[in-house]
Amino acid sequence: MSPSAALFPVSPHDTGIAEAAALSGRLTYFCMCLTLCWGVLAATGWVRRFNGRDALRTGHVLLAAFTLVTGTVHGLTFLFLEDDPFGVADLLLPFYDGTPRHALGILGLELVIAVSVTAGLRRGAREGRWLRFHQFGYLAIGLLAVHAWLGAVSSGHLAVVWLAGITLLVPPVLLSALRVLPASALVRAGLIEPEPEVAALRVDVDSHRCHSYGVCQSEAPGVFQLGHDGQLEYEKRPGAGETPNVRAAARACPMRAIHVLGATR
Repeated sequence: MSPSAALFPVSPHDTGIAEAAALSGRLTYFCMCLTLCWGVLAATGWVRRFNGRDALRTGHVLLAAFTLVTGTVHGLTFLFLEDDPFGVADLLLPFYDGTPRHALGILGLELVIAVSVTAGLRRGAREGRWLRFHQFGYLAIGLLAVHAWLGAVSSGHLAVVWLAGITLLVPPVLLSALRVLPASALVRAGLIEPEPEVAALRVDVDSHRCHSYGVCQSEAPGVFQLGHDGQLEYEKRPGAGETPNVRAAARACPMRAIHVLGATR
């Protein structure tokens, strides 16, 4: 099919479809940037460093769900073009129509869907395998961002989205970079406090409050493990090297069931 026909519709009907696609695409871009930022802040506990409160992972899940909905709507709108419509294969198979930027969007959205499904099944995964796959979300967002910018260039809307797009993209890129920096660099930047001298670390989990969501396993897989029966198993006296991971797990636990004792002198 001719991509230019979709970009420059000639009928009023297709003009409306193109506007709906543009609006849903911009909402997807906005939501995916917020999703990444919220996810990093929730996983690391950095938001508490600035305002004294933890970021709720529920917010990350809701933003991710809204990103999936708006991204799916963005793709489906092209099925309703009349002059030169997209087929189902054009929306599902990368490079099917020979347009690289379309392929990037398809790959990005399908990878986000796969990551979301894997995250939903994380309780059945072992040793944080779902988390390792979940990290492909960074790649998916990169693909979708490139797709969005190439789409803006092709449709002549680059001037409209330039300022807003750059403004929204900078925080996710910055947080993604900080996420992989060593703790020593983050301490120097003032993002986290230096770890105090460690002594006799002890972990206690309130079995009545624990709902076995598995968030602690993603943060400290060497200490927390979900068994096949869904019961949480953990090391009560982990090594000193696990202190940062255990603390991250305690911060991330949505039920506040993890208590870290005797971690400082």
